[in-house]
Amino acid sequence: MRKKIGVGYENFKEFIDEEMYYADKTLLIRDVLENGGKVTLFTRPRRFGKTLALSMLRTFFEAEVDRNGEAVDNRRYFSGMKVMECGEEVLSKMGRYPVIKLSLKSAMQPTLRGAFLKIRDEIVDEYGRHIYVDGSELLTPAQRQSFASFLLPRKAEEIRTEEELAVEMDLYSTALRTLSDCLYKYHGQKVVVLLDEYDVPLENAYFSGFYSEMIGFIRSLFESALKTNDSLEFAVVTGCLRISRESIFTGMNNLKINSIRDERFSEGFGFTEVETEKMLREYGMEDRIPEAKEWYNGYLFGKNEIYNPWSITAYVDAIANNGRKFAEAYWANTSSNSIIKDMVFHADDDVKEELDLLIQGGTIEKMIHEDITYGDIHESEDNLWNFLFFTGYMKEVSERREGKYILATMKIPNLEVASIYERQIKKWFEDVVKTSDRGDFYRAVLEGDTTGMEDFLNVLLDKCISTFDSAESFYHGFFLSLLFGLPGYTPKSNREAGDGRPDIVLEPKRPRDPAIIFELKRRKKFSQMQGGIREAFGDIREKRYEEGVLDDGFLGVKSYGVCFCRKSCIIERYPGGAF
Repeated sequence: MRKKIGVGYENFKEFIDEEMYYADKTLLIRDVLENGGKVTLFTRPRRFGKTLALSMLRTFFEAEVDRNGEAVDNRRYFSGMKVMECGEEVLSKMGRYPVIKLSLKSAMQPTLRGAFLKIRDEIVDEYGRHIYVDGSELLTPAQRQSFASFLLPRKAEEIRTEEELAVEMDLYSTALRTLSDCLYKYHGQKVVVLLDEYDVPLENAYFSGFYSEMIGFIRSLFESALKTNDSLEFAVVTGCLRISRESIFTGMNNLKINSIRDERFSEGFGFTEVETEKMLREYGMEDRIPEAKEWYNGYLFGKNEIYNPWSITAYVDAIANNGRKFAEAYWANTSSNSIIKDMVFHADDDVKEELDLLIQGGTIEKMIHEDITYGDIHESEDNLWNFLFFTGYMKEVSERREGKYILATMKIPNLEVASIYERQIKKWFEDVVKTSDRGDFYRAVLEGDTTGMEDFLNVLLDKCISTFDSAESFYHGFFLSLLFGLPGYTPKSNREAGDGRPDIVLEPKRPRDPAIIFELKRRKKFSQMQGGIREAFGDIREKRYEEGVLDDGFLGVKSYGVCFCRKSCIIERYPGGAF
């Protein structure tokens, strides 16, 4: 029988207990021991297996104890796994350390208070997971008191003012250090600290308006847990972006950073081509390998081509188990796309041109630098593109040195990510259209002022990304959306009339008003636009659009040919109008 596909699962034990399909990533254990630092930071895009990896590390390293203080044996979870072939030096570390594991992803909240309280809840839960320590005679009286105080925090409703919130944040900034000391004292063994999605609170705070307050708390939390912690054996931290040392990892000389540009650990996150093809064959999808590559491959970690594991898992489940027929964009529905929305909203002409080029499959070259703060994203275009690169929205094609700097040639990795850009750009442009003042446009339509219509449309089109001029459907939807709300008329699209279907017919609500026909064409060159108008007129005449509209009982009709080219349009009145 085929194994269950664990869409959305992030707990390593659940994969094994429920016999779900698992791409064996246990060699990451060996690599962390042999090549990691005192504190190792892994930066990878969202949904590339970081949380599952930390869950696996915890299961391997933890000297797990249940709530009654009884030891838990986790060896069975690694039966048949690659790590079991790594020798005694690695296997001797199994079940050896007390482990603190904390996820910061729940801090995606609209206020500083809400975000902090979510982080505090996670810390309190981790104290609860180690409740067997509470009151132990192995701890000093001060440690017992501190442990109990963190285990039972103040109620949220008691934290009412900004001053009270600041006091609580200051208190809990040392909670991980205190827990480390208590666990070290109890077990007689230094602690492994695993911190997941460390940058989520910072990204959220940046977009929500309390960045400086949150960064102060996270800095203090990290310094006490990772920098000045004598009870620390080693730590692994994961995130999407490498935040500059000056903002978070101040003075943390024990930090070893591994990003998508590094060779080491390059197979530890995401699916390799071999792993992807193996999974597809396992579920009878050999014929889908080219489609999967086109949609979900394209990431370059070190020198390894990597597939998006979240998307591949969802794709296999959709096709093999749920009867879906086509590849879809799955990552777009889970990853935070706020930065794409923000980028498109603030895009100047240069950024628009680069987006245009990228969506058409082209490349751009940008200076690479990994130390970024959210507050600096819009300081320069290089910061913006670096953010997109390290968060999975771009891939490196090649790189070169120019003086002191490294420049990378980048492109959009695959069809899935391209669809995210296109979706966000279209959504942004739709919002521009919706919020535009259409008074002058409506007046021009009602008065038959073709110059006024052209002027309004050309101003809006100038704000768009040129890529979409290759799709006539874009112009049709754009023009149609503007006509909804025109006083006294109801827009109809592609309704039958005469011997065909005119693109847009405005049906009057008052009997004395004429119906209005718009026939739309697109051309690639400005010199061809007048020919587009002639073609529109030919359709109106040869397919008897006006006669068909009059047959429906309207008293009159007037028609227009509209031709689009790139970010421009021209409009002319059809000379045969019956009114």
